[in-house]
Amino acid sequence: RERNPGKKRRERGSVSSWWSDSSLPPSGVSCSGCGAELQCRDGVAPGFVPVEKYRSLSESPAGVAGLRGAVCQRCWLLAHHGKALGLRLPPEEHRMVVSAALRRPPRHGRGPLLLYILDVLELPDPVLPQLPGLLGPDVLATGLLVVGNKVDLLPSDSPGHLRRLRERVVAACAQAGLRRAPLVDVRLVSAKTGFGLEGLVSRLQRSWKCTGDVYLLGATNSGKSTLFNTLLCSDYCKSRAPDIVDRATVSPWPGTTLNLLKFPIINPTCDRIFRRQERLKEEATKPEDQLSSEEKKYLNHLKKQGYLVGEVGRTFQRQKSSTVVDFDPDMLSYGMDEDPKHSPKKHEEREEFTYNEVKDARWCFDTPGIIKENCVLNLLTEKEVKMVLPTHAIVPRTFILKPGMVLFLAALGRVDYLEGEKPAWFSVVASNLLPVHISTLSNADTLYNKHAGQELLKVPMGGEERMKEFPPLVPQDITLKGIGTTEAVADIKLSSAGWVAVTAHAQEELLLRAYTPQGTTLVVREPPLLPYISTVRGARIAGTAAYRTKKPPSLVENLKTSGRR
Repeated sequence: RERNPGKKRRERGSVSSWWSDSSLPPSGVSCSGCGAELQCRDGVAPGFVPVEKYRSLSESPAGVAGLRGAVCQRCWLLAHHGKALGLRLPPEEHRMVVSAALRRPPRHGRGPLLLYILDVLELPDPVLPQLPGLLGPDVLATGLLVVGNKVDLLPSDSPGHLRRLRERVVAACAQAGLRRAPLVDVRLVSAKTGFGLEGLVSRLQRSWKCTGDVYLLGATNSGKSTLFNTLLCSDYCKSRAPDIVDRATVSPWPGTTLNLLKFPIINPTCDRIFRRQERLKEEATKPEDQLSSEEKKYLNHLKKQGYLVGEVGRTFQRQKSSTVVDFDPDMLSYGMDEDPKHSPKKHEEREEFTYNEVKDARWCFDTPGIIKENCVLNLLTEKEVKMVLPTHAIVPRTFILKPGMVLFLAALGRVDYLEGEKPAWFSVVASNLLPVHISTLSNADTLYNKHAGQELLKVPMGGEERMKEFPPLVPQDITLKGIGTTEAVADIKLSSAGWVAVTAHAQEELLLRAYTPQGTTLVVREPPLLPYISTVRGARIAGTAAYRTKKPPSLVENLKTSGRR
């Protein structure tokens, strides 16, 4: 017998009416994590805060201003529990928020700089061709700087692989027909490990200076909010900003940012640029073995996460005043038969920018990510998304297949080798958490029907019930002609689940059939992103189609030693 069934029902439910109060108006204050307006009226709308918490903050001595710095329930669950509420703005609303921001009248007599964040794993970027339509004829952007993010996840398949990656990004921009704003530059970075970010800051300060606002644009999960947070703690923002501006909520769940977030850009005067360059020179001559134990620990942590690592430092840091301890002697005195007395917590006033600090400020804005249509991530649950999106350096897995063999990438993709004269090499570049299984054509359907939704194929997860609602795999025939045993001819990109690089003997014709879930996009990428990826492997495992995996060393920039291990 349940002692309090009502309480249990409330805990089981999502956001129920007893948490909300439709009589209270919206606050006019934005969530510091996602940018949505904080409110307690509607539990399934953006910016929701449970009414008890909302009242405790808004009825403080600061009034509604007490909500500043607070986060909505959705951001709190994402940050503290890695749990996502089923809340997504429709694609048209995302576009409306971004378009409205870009159509603001030019400030300071100059249009904004657009910083487009592109996930290099997603090339060709599905959202980039939509950018001209998003801008429209009335958006007077002064320039476009494209940032290829997540390069730390990709192994080096040959010398000069970063130059080749940059060429692929430049080609994608040309193919998208970006004419509304002149292309200023293309940079390769890792917002997560810091690689390339000092160079990006220098480029922005050198070419853009502080002449206008900057908008971060890009698809969901491209890393915009991570880049926003990293720039907030760099030389690109005003020195007091990290103490005042809250970090954006970062999550693998698509569409975390729901409205605009911003920080003020520092004015790169000649003196500041000189001091910054002096700091960078000093750090470049510092050997890795002279790092502190904490710095080494953090560096090793980043090396485990990515192949390319960089340090993002700060030249202009605010001098923090020493803390003054305020105590009441009467509160510290108590008798032997009394408990110690605890003074009530005083309301800590939140720091704010002064009028003079921001009256002529230029701002860097983080915008909501544009949802990718026909993407497999849109079909997945929160747990499945975490399995599919790579967060650590990808270790390529190579297999040698004969005609009549099949490769499964979880239950999200399948490649059949139908016809060919000789064996070919199939290299999987995907999250290390996604399993790869090799089968024969005669057994492939049985394997899928038996193990889709189960532990063997892992994603999707949830058994027969989950697979009843999951779309079936649909085929697409592909014909390729090999160019050599060390160079891939093409990548078969299985939506956002990863890709399979195909390497075959010169002039060898292959007939393949690739599958992805119905409603998702399969892309044959020619030329491949990492053409020599099949060479990043160990010895063949006897009696199997697999080769032993091989993880290349990490590279650290901004240090005297190269950081190779």
